Amino acid sequence: MAKFVYDFTEGNRELKDLLGGKGANLAEMTNLGLPVPPGFTITTEACRHYLAEGDVPEGLDREIAEHLSALEATMGKKLGQADDPLLVSVRSGAKFSMPGMMETVLNIGLNDESVYGLAKQAGGNERFAWDSYRRLIQMFGKTVQDIDGDLFEHALDELKGDRQDTDLTADELQRLVKTYKAIVREQTGQDFPADPREQMRLAVMAVFDSWNAPRAILYRRQERIPADLGTAVNICSMVFGNVGEDSGTGVAFTRDPGSGHQGVYGDYLQNAQGEDVVAGIRNTVPLQDLEGIDKSAYDELLAIMEKLENHYRDLCDIEFTVERGKLWMLQTRVGKRTAGAAFRIATQLVDQGLITLDEAVIRVSGDQLAQLMFPRFAKDCARKLIAKGMNASPGAAVGKAVFSSERAIELAAQGEDVILVRRETNPDDLSGMIAARGVLTSRGGKTSHAAVVARGMGKTCVCGAEELEVSVSGKRFTAPGGISVTEGDVISIDGSTGEVFLGEVDVVDSAVVEYFEGAEPDDELVRAVDRIMAHADSVRRLDVRANADNPEDSARARRFGAQGIGLCRTEHMFLGERRQLVEDLVLADSAESRQAALDALEPLQKADFTGIFQAMEGLPVTIRLIDPPLHEFLPDIVDLSVKVATGAATAKDRALLVAVKRLHEMNPMLGLRGVRLGLVIPGLFAMQVRAIADAAREVPGARPEIMIPLVAAVQELEAVREEAAQILANKQVDALIGTMIETPRAALTAGQVAEAAQFFSFGTNDLTQMTWGFSRDDVEAAFFSRYLDLGIFGVSPFETLDRDGVGRLVKLAAAEGRATRADLKLGICGEHGGDPDSVHFCHEVGLDYVSCSPFRIPVARLEAGRAALASDSSDTR
Repeated sequence: MAKFVYDFTEGNRELKDLLGGKGANLAEMTNLGLPVPPGFTITTEACRHYLAEGDVPEGLDREIAEHLSALEATMGKKLGQADDPLLVSVRSGAKFSMPGMMETVLNIGLNDESVYGLAKQAGGNERFAWDSYRRLIQMFGKTVQDIDGDLFEHALDELKGDRQDTDLTADELQRLVKTYKAIVREQTGQDFPADPREQMRLAVMAVFDSWNAPRAILYRRQERIPADLGTAVNICSMVFGNVGEDSGTGVAFTRDPGSGHQGVYGDYLQNAQGEDVVAGIRNTVPLQDLEGIDKSAYDELLAIMEKLENHYRDLCDIEFTVERGKLWMLQTRVGKRTAGAAFRIATQLVDQGLITLDEAVIRVSGDQLAQLMFPRFAKDCARKLIAKGMNASPGAAVGKAVFSSERAIELAAQGEDVILVRRETNPDDLSGMIAARGVLTSRGGKTSHAAVVARGMGKTCVCGAEELEVSVSGKRFTAPGGISVTEGDVISIDGSTGEVFLGEVDVVDSAVVEYFEGAEPDDELVRAVDRIMAHADSVRRLDVRANADNPEDSARARRFGAQGIGLCRTEHMFLGERRQLVEDLVLADSAESRQAALDALEPLQKADFTGIFQAMEGLPVTIRLIDPPLHEFLPDIVDLSVKVATGAATAKDRALLVAVKRLHEMNPMLGLRGVRLGLVIPGLFAMQVRAIADAAREVPGARPEIMIPLVAAVQELEAVREEAAQILANKQVDALIGTMIETPRAALTAGQVAEAAQFFSFGTNDLTQMTWGFSRDDVEAAFFSRYLDLGIFGVSPFETLDRDGVGRLVKLAAAEGRATRADLKLGICGEHGGDPDSVHFCHEVGLDYVSCSPFRIPVARLEAGRAALASDSSDTR
């Protein structure tokens, strides 16, 4: 029969799945001989049964009764007995820390009779007893009976007036208990339960129910904590910090969770119970002040803190109570910390011999590293929030608002910092985005054009700030409250939070980025990052490449540790001044005019590739042949139609309109693009392959890889490969020829496709879009927030690879591709290539490399190392 209750003496910290973090750590401290009040834990299995079936599992009530009897025997008193009561706390405790998200009830066992017995235990201290009783009714009423907590607070405030709660007398607190009981009667139609066992039973059910409280659900979703874990319930004999001035409660950290520095950090509050510290009803004092208040308890606490840190080999977060000079440990857990503290602490523990470098790499994360890389706004400065959008690309940017790429380029050339503001961006805005410090849009999501390109460039970006009414023609936007920002006004955007501020907010540079750019690691934090990154690189199996489209990004990527380029998007090279040549190509009405346009483009393409090969000399460069939706090459059909209708059109405009109408598509993302475009426009791909080959011949050590995009059938790939291979042979250039797996059919027929491909690169942006049937440019703003609220998504599938659907296609294609061609090179070049969880997936399924934007390369390197170490650890187990 299943065991649902464990005494603190029976568990240990390895049983977090069963006992929750709090229960497992209480058991661990008990085993260490630390002063933990006796108690027992109801398991997460009991909670899961209760939530699934609507009732507790068979046998639980009996087990609780047995453990309560044992606890009463240990304590020498019974729960709620009138003359000498045992009181207990009932507290939640999930596997992962969810501070404040679930319920706690203290002082279970008090009623109108046992309150006098409690006063007797405290040497006749009736004030303490009535204070404890009113706390029970208040907490029980709010958490168990779902009574509005403000009703209790208002009654307390009315009684206190301008005094502190500690100034209330025993008689006043006794009257407050009567008031609280009247509130319970009025709100529930029943009296406050006087039976101590009924109090405990109802409190346990309330803790179980709190697992699915809205705030707990929201927290789990934010922290990506699985929803099916359930919470344990800890029943612990009460110790009291509110007996008098010789008592109190506090929170301590074995190191500073903000900086990682060693020292004494924490808060203490005299004559208080634990909830008072976090509730902020009175000002705490620094933990160091406990030395002057009670040196014996302080010295014992410091010794325990050292013992716990050495035992857990990490920063520990501790809750404690002092009861009439006696120290009690109520909780410990591995403490949360800032990103900077995480890296410092990890290397400090290595130097202290407490952990290995392998463990240090596992202790930090790519998300924490990303936080350290982007500039940020100073915390302590004035700011005026005017809107909030999606945190599309991290960082802090300040500049003058501009509403066109031309103006952004113009002002940037004059040395001005600018923020490019658009309803949404398109490829023609690329130059303006490059010139700007940051990008703000009122439309779009985290995988919109603005977001994807900004992340690739390391630009701060806030997308989808729907509160803003952007008038590009009027060169202004309006925000709620009648705030109007016109071109030239200064704004500040926070890409880490999605916040938009009016005016200038102070920005702090990142020393970690300067380090990755080549600066010497000259401070403690950067040296810690350097050590951890070096070890991650030494253990990882996955290579890390860059998504880069020009020599500048390629050079930056190499400085950041890229081992080549996994995706060079050639369509970005056809915009700007070259767009005229593309229009000529599309409008060509004969083979001769088409060839003339291609001849004009070829030397420009060769120069593009030469610069990239030089930046990446000796490293592989995967070049994707042109793959835009065709409409991105052509003028807007509405603009052209207006010109023709108003008589303002030139002959070329009229010709363009005819072509645009002929080529217009209802869904360009599923239309004439990729390999289809190369097959429909003769000579287009051949021109690009010749340019690649000629550039490679000029750069010693060039290692080109040619990628055919959007293949859905092996016959498409064969048609292009044959021509490309002939060109390469004629030029005497060695280059791999492969394809991007971005359509579900390509993944499902990977065994066939591999017959013609020397490598696969998974384009997970489009593969996600096509597998889910989502338009990635539209859906995030339309309904993703609702899907997240409903739990349909734990996280956007465009942010983290959907393992069950898209991931299954990747795994299948990888396996069937290699079954056909054993030496098939496998990589990923979608946005997921820089996502930590997705990097782990790529390691697990055996890919050779991930490719991501230059600024995500360090994150991918670190996570590739962590993935290798996690895999080794799993293999060992």
